[in-house]
Amino acid sequence: MRAQPTYRGRFGRAQAERLLWRAGFGPRPGEADKLAALGLHAAVRSLTRPGPERLSGPKPHDDEKRPLAPYDAWGHDQLWWLDRMVRTRRPLVERMTFIWHDWFATSNDGVDSQKLMLKQNALLRRHALGSFDGLLVEITRDPAMLLWLSGSDNSRYSPNENYARELMELFTIGHGHGYTEQDVREQARALTGFRNDWKENVGPVNFRYDPKYHDPGTKRIFGQRGSFTWRDSCRLCLQHPAHKTFFVTKLWSYFVPAAPPKSTRLALERLYVRGGYAVRPVVEAILKHPLLYTGPRMVKSPVLYTVGLLRAVGRGIDTEAWTWLGALAGQQLFYPPNVAGWDDDRWLDTATFRARWMIVAEALNPYRLEKNLPATERDPATLLTRARALLGDPPLTDGTATALRGFSDKALRDADASWKRTQYPTLVANALRQLLAISPDYQTC
Repeated sequence: MRAQPTYRGRFGRAQAERLLWRAGFGPRPGEADKLAALGLHAAVRSLTRPGPERLSGPKPHDDEKRPLAPYDAWGHDQLWWLDRMVRTRRPLVERMTFIWHDWFATSNDGVDSQKLMLKQNALLRRHALGSFDGLLVEITRDPAMLLWLSGSDNSRYSPNENYARELMELFTIGHGHGYTEQDVREQARALTGFRNDWKENVGPVNFRYDPKYHDPGTKRIFGQRGSFTWRDSCRLCLQHPAHKTFFVTKLWSYFVPAAPPKSTRLALERLYVRGGYAVRPVVEAILKHPLLYTGPRMVKSPVLYTVGLLRAVGRGIDTEAWTWLGALAGQQLFYPPNVAGWDDDRWLDTATFRARWMIVAEALNPYRLEKNLPATERDPATLLTRARALLGDPPLTDGTATALRGFSDKALRDADASWKRTQYPTLVANALRQLLAISPDYQTC
């Protein structure tokens, strides 16, 4: 049996920084160096097996400097989660929560309850690196999911196929991989029995499983016959021959933007099944794989991009602007566009790129230079070095560094009057920060 490939190259600051972007939300100042000092295996272990959560940094507030009200105020649920991403000391746990939110995409547009969405969010966090089996069972009976995909409208008297279809197509097996329309109908029967009540001025309450509403008859699913229940429905999906390939390939795609080699996929599938559907061992193997460090770069999603900027400059959630800026950029937490989640191929297009420019401007606004720089700090090299330092000295390709330096040189050469020589360096310094943060190197990881 071939062993899972492991990265054997240098594990320095650049590799640690990529790991922190892929398995978290980017480094805080100094974090990449500390992680690099641990070496690959200890670095990955520190992410996959962290201690208790300890949020670090200023507490979040709204534009009026009041504490957030995530259950009640529009957009505050999004700010609450962005704050956890910014201040977390367990970045991979929070990143996996984000991944599961996309995997089991549930939108408050259909749930209409920030409280239930936050309850689901806590569920995803509890199971972040645990058992996919346990996560699937819990998400199937989660109130937000029951509302989103009509699970509590699915009874023996009026079967609803919404959840049954997505359970197989998007969550466990994949479209066209060994299930039929008959399986969809039979799965819907197995999933019957969930109900909830409606309370005036409160909304949906008392979510429960009621055996009287379950279809107890014999079902035929994937060629097997039995009086299957909703738990059997989950079990049968995990035992389906296509599930292990679907799971490994989809999970891999969140960390590496190229399909895994066949040998890698097979090794990960064996690891997953042998571990009883445990997520952590598979994630650890992916984070140690050579392609994570030597493969192509990934475009940062709007949430990842925004949170990474705030972590780099040390800024907390202190404005409600992040709600509408996230929407403009194409990614609003708790509002995925549909049950398939977000489309990672559409992060950089003409409709959303302008929002990224605005995100940078908002993130860097408190750090904008207002006073003229001292004469000793006005040369192009120093201006670029200081701009990079503000963002944690991110690695730049030669092309980006040359372009930024060229912009600085040309702008300062145009300072042909005394007042320009005094004021232009400050203007150029602010522009360099904006251009660096919007550069292709910083948009990707």
